[in-house]
Amino acid sequence: MHEKSPFVIVIFGATGDLAKSKLIPALFSLYKKQQLSKDFHIVGFARRNFTNEEYAHTLGEEMETHGDPGWADFSKRISYQKGLFEEKDGYDELTKRLNKIDEEMGACITRIYYLATPPNYYISILDHLKKTKLSEGCASKVAKKDGKKWTRLAIEKPFGRDLETAKELDKKLSEIFDEEQIYRVDHYLGKETVQNMIAFRFANNIFEPIWSKDYIDHIQITFAEEEGVRTRGKFFDGVGILRDVGQNHLLQILATVAMEQPMSFSKEGVRDARAKAIKAIRPINPSEVSKYVVRGQYEGYQLENGIVENSRTETFTAMKLFVDTPRFEDVPFYVRIGKKMPKEMMEISIVFKQTCHLLFKEYGCPEIGNVLTIRIQPDEGIKMRFIAKNPGSRVALGAVDMNFSYHQTYGNHGSDAYEKLLMDIHDGDQMLFNRSDELESSWGLITNILKNWEKEGDGLHVYEKGTWGPVEASVLIEKDSRKWIQ
Repeated sequence: MHEKSPFVIVIFGATGDLAKSKLIPALFSLYKKQQLSKDFHIVGFARRNFTNEEYAHTLGEEMETHGDPGWADFSKRISYQKGLFEEKDGYDELTKRLNKIDEEMGACITRIYYLATPPNYYISILDHLKKTKLSEGCASKVAKKDGKKWTRLAIEKPFGRDLETAKELDKKLSEIFDEEQIYRVDHYLGKETVQNMIAFRFANNIFEPIWSKDYIDHIQITFAEEEGVRTRGKFFDGVGILRDVGQNHLLQILATVAMEQPMSFSKEGVRDARAKAIKAIRPINPSEVSKYVVRGQYEGYQLENGIVENSRTETFTAMKLFVDTPRFEDVPFYVRIGKKMPKEMMEISIVFKQTCHLLFKEYGCPEIGNVLTIRIQPDEGIKMRFIAKNPGSRVALGAVDMNFSYHQTYGNHGSDAYEKLLMDIHDGDQMLFNRSDELESSWGLITNILKNWEKEGDGLHVYEKGTWGPVEASVLIEKDSRKWIQ
């Protein structure tokens, strides 16, 4: 999109929440910023009966009401194709529609197929893309390899339910598309602060030398949501938070913290480093899962819409993990993810070793010393906690914070994650997308835990809404003489 080249994006699941709340707003924002070609097309594919105008209206009703400038012209680029994911007819009509666009353009333009559907439809869609040769793009008009060059597939998490199903999905993808065409979307990798972490570490000489076991005591990662399952009850109840967030968002963030310096700032350089970090996460012995993992469910979860009776699905998970590399040897990573938490928060805290200097032994030092906190949401930024003398004549030390906020510094929160990811898909840049070996390693870790829960009993602990999870999560870290940073 930087070169403003023409493209068409086909959104499967076009009437779903992801398309309406994320993809279309991101595309509209890019359009208003003049970062899209003047020749682009958006084709929605779903089972409902809509005309092109009716579908565009469902997407832009709010923009139309408030007279958002640009929507009227933008909506002219939107069309709709009715079709069932499991039946061939809709795909045949889609082929005609896309061929017509190519004919009108007089060229073979980039095609992006975006799977914004529940995962249970992935295989059907992929099979029909292959059967109808949509997966080959405009290969009927150009060499097959060139048709593939301009055809891309974006697929949202979760990528499978466990290691076995993830491998099955990956096999299916590889039968139809080349790895260079596949964009496995984890939108947290597109967030500004996550991207900035690489620059922060390796562009600042004061941090990279101390980014190791010699200086770091432990690392905490917290992904907290104030809301419960909302309207996702039926989907979430069959997945749980470990699959929904832990296997993808959480482990990808952990890998970005733990990875070694990439060989180059390129898509494969960064993905190689990230993949090695995930592979280095120490497997949890199935017999020791209860020692390193805490599982919880918020009170009242079973009364939510779409939840089965006596559901044992977890809405909270805390884990103690290790990354077996020379850099992080025996440095614990305490991670927690949960719904119905006291506040919305996604933070990484690097807690450095606290040693009270001889000069201040008689005065006492704060229990926790230097902490580097990287905030991913809601207010993206970086905070550094350091020790200073409190005002007054008496010597007393206290902790103070130095803050950097994207909003305060740049007047905004950085690029929207989906804007960045959509631009990268168009440009063929896979740096911020999962690779198959990353997924296999992360699923290997998570599947061990899931199998233990199924075999040995899940040890599900109920916690009150608005708290930081079950008391067992506090015990997990406090038995090591440490505390969660709130």
